[in-house]
This record gives sequence, structure tokens and C-alpha cells, in this order.
Amino acid sequence: MEESTFTLIVLICAAVVVAAVFSNRLTRLLRVPTPAVFLVLAAIAALFLPPFGDSLRVVDQRVVSIALVFILFDGGMHIGWGKFRRSLGPIAWIGIAGTAVTAGAIAIAAHFLFGFDWQASLLLGAALAPTDPAVVFSVLGQREISGRSGTILEGESGANDPVGIALMVTLLGVTGSGWSAVGSGVGEFVLQLAIGAVVGIAGGLALTWLLRHSRLADGALSSILAIAAAVLLYGAATAIGGSGFLAAFIAGILVGDVRAPYKQEVERFSSGVASLAEIAVFILLGLSIRLEDVLRPDVLLTGLAIAGLLIFVIRPVLVGLLLAPIKLRMGERAFVLWAGLKGAVPILLGLFILGSHTPGADRLYAIIFIVVLVSVLLQGGLVPVLARAFRVPTRAIPVRPWSLDIRFAHEPDGLRRHVVAAGSLADGRTVAEISAGDDDWISLISRSGRNIPVRNGTRLQPGDVVLTQADSDGSLGSQFEGADH
Repeated sequence: MEESTFTLIVLICAAVVVAAVFSNRLTRLLRVPTPAVFLVLAAIAALFLPPFGDSLRVVDQRVVSIALVFILFDGGMHIGWGKFRRSLGPIAWIGIAGTAVTAGAIAIAAHFLFGFDWQASLLLGAALAPTDPAVVFSVLGQREISGRSGTILEGESGANDPVGIALMVTLLGVTGSGWSAVGSGVGEFVLQLAIGAVVGIAGGLALTWLLRHSRLADGALSSILAIAAAVLLYGAATAIGGSGFLAAFIAGILVGDVRAPYKQEVERFSSGVASLAEIAVFILLGLSIRLEDVLRPDVLLTGLAIAGLLIFVIRPVLVGLLLAPIKLRMGERAFVLWAGLKGAVPILLGLFILGSHTPGADRLYAIIFIVVLVSVLLQGGLVPVLARAFRVPTRAIPVRPWSLDIRFAHEPDGLRRHVVAAGSLADGRTVAEISAGDDDWISLISRSGRNIPVRNGTRLQPGDVVLTQADSDGSLGSQFEGADH
């Protein structure tokens, strides 16, 4: 009996992995964000499974925590230190202040409009404050947001995820009442972020050194090293009272721009693990929810009302005010405010609430389920349409299943790979206008998966992949970067 049960579990898990691999095709076919599909299907499947007990919920919480480490580390690598540095101010401002304002507004609405006590209201606000642009990029299909708006969206999520988790942990751990409790909570919150940042910076620098100098035998080992190091930093920061999620995110940022052996293999492996982790989180949420709790009128109507307030009032108005000093076009500004989707982190924080045995925890978790589902379906479903309507700069991600690989025993001095950004100095210019004689030149151009002859009159276009041989000061490479404003 035990053997047959184990076989059934393996069969189901393998089927889920296969379905996740084809999730992008499912999105294009159904015109529905893939996470929503897995969320709903898992919730329906839960009707035929025994209810989750406390032990299974603890396992869920741990699995989602590790999945989030992978997601944040990969998100940090995708941003990289170069882009993050140029938008550091807006990312920190929106990521921290935006999280606090959103959490406070939801808590006030939950208390005064829906009758929750202050403890439940604050927990609900902390759970629903973080955003998840990973869902945004998944529903865009083979397009990627370029320019400053994309960096802000990614950076906001990476910053507000650890902030929201630290806020939740602080709220669950605070004892006492009055101003002493507030002071204790604020101190604990700041300490978690500070320790997480220090561990992330130190660990990220150490990991970049290891990737460059460890001289591992192949790319598979380098990929495993990077992922294992992200989990190690998470565990180290958490063990000493810090935010392990912030440590993983910062480490990913520092690794993102490093030139290291097998770097492309590391990036591909990390991206694949993060994609699978994102799907796993939504499946676990669906499996751990009870639809009879969700469909209760007091829960369903409250969840829909909070989702509406969050999408149409709290984020556009309050976060919009915080976004006002940041230089963005009106369309980009509107898109950033709309694309504040809820995803993996609210699910994890909902599991924290369940594990704390807070009175009414099941109801709070069901409300979080409703808000996440509405956010993914409504906001996520309209992301591609609004990206076009608001004229948000995007670039096509061409499918390139074939590659011609050249391996070097030592780091190729001056050899660089660039992607021509829209609005960059190279956009629309010819090879002759960019090359700088015998010291700097373009050796290869790939456009939409096809090789383009490198002639003096060849004119570059946004999205072109360019291989350059340049001098050490990097002056040629700067021409391919976007203006980022």
C-alpha cells in the first residue's frame, strides 16, 4: 500500500513538472496567466485529497520558503548590479516605503471597513503588500519590459519581498502592547534587514570570487554551486536573526553582472529552477486551500472587496504619490502602478499566518487566496494589452534553440556580448559609425536568430545581439546600453 501511494505521488509530481514545462504554451492558448491555471486546478484537486494538517502546512511553508530563495536569487541576477545601481533610489523608495504604505492602508481598510481586529488587520496588510513582477513577465510571453519601468518593477519586487516577510515575522513575534511593543517591533524589523543586507553583500562578493576562480570541471557544477550558495546565504542570515531572503536577492544582484566561467549555464539553470519554483508555489497554495472556506459569502465578498481596493485605490493613489518624484513617462508610470501583481510571497506569508494559529487564520488565508487569484487573473490578464496601450517599451525575446559554442581555456580579454537597447547610441547606427578602428570592432551580429553580415554599412536595430572586441575601458560597450530614463 505504501509503495503504491509513493508511486502515485511520484506520478503526480512528474505530471506537474511536465505541465509546468509547457506552461508558456498554455498561457498563449488560453489567454489566461499560467499561475492562475495551476492555482485553480490545484484547488479543485484538493477537493479529492484529505485536508492539510499542521504537519503538512509546515512542510508547505518550508518548501515555499526555499522556492522563494530561488526566485529572488534569479530575480537579482536578472537585474544585475549595473541596472540596479542606476535605479537604486526609486527601487529602495518604492520597495520599502511602498510596502509600508500598502500594508498600512490594507490594515486600516480591513479594520474599519470589514471589522477585523487590529492584529488580523496588520497581518493581512503585511501579507498582501509585496508584489511579484515574475508573473508580469510570464504573461507577456516572448516579450520583455525594457527601460527604467522594467527595472523598477523587478527591483521593487525584489526589495519589497524581503521587507514584507521581515514585517510579517516581526508582527508575529512582537509581544506586549503600547509604544514599547512598537519600538521593539521597529527595532527587530530594521535589524533583520540590516543583517540580511550585510550577509548578502559579503556572501555575494564571495560567490562572485568563487565563480571566477574555483575552476570547476563543467557548467553543471558551477550552476549547482550558485544555487547552493543562495540557499546557504539564506540559512546563514536567518540563523543569526536576519532576512535570509534579502541576502539571497542581494547576492543575485552582485552575481548578475560578473564575468565568470560557465556564466551562461548558471543563468539558464537558475532561470529554469526559478520558473519551476514559481509554479510549485501556486500549486501548493491551491492544494492547501479549502474551497468551502473560499466560497463562504463573508470570505468571498470580503476578499473581492479588498482586491478591488488594492488594485483600483490603494496602489494607484498611495503608491502613485510615492512614484510621483520618479522620472517616468505617464504611460510607464501607469503601467508600473497597474503591474503590482500578487504572487509567491503573499502565499508564503499566508502560510506563516496559518502556522501561527492566529484566531481566524483560515479565513485570512482564504482571503489571501482570493486576492492573489483576482490579481493574477485581472491584472495579469490585462498586462499585455495595457503594455501596448501605454506604449511601454518592450523588446521581443527571439527563440534561439540553436547555438554555436566556442570554449576558451582562459577569459577572453576584451570580448563582450551586448544586446542593442532601444534608444541607445548604437540604435540605428551603422557598424562603421560605431567601430573605432583597429582597437574596437564588431565581429558578429545576430538578428531574430539569424546571422547578419558585418559590413560597414550594416545598420543595427534594437534587439540585435552583438559580439564585440573592444579595448579594456569598455567605451564601445556603453553605446549599446539604453538611456534608462
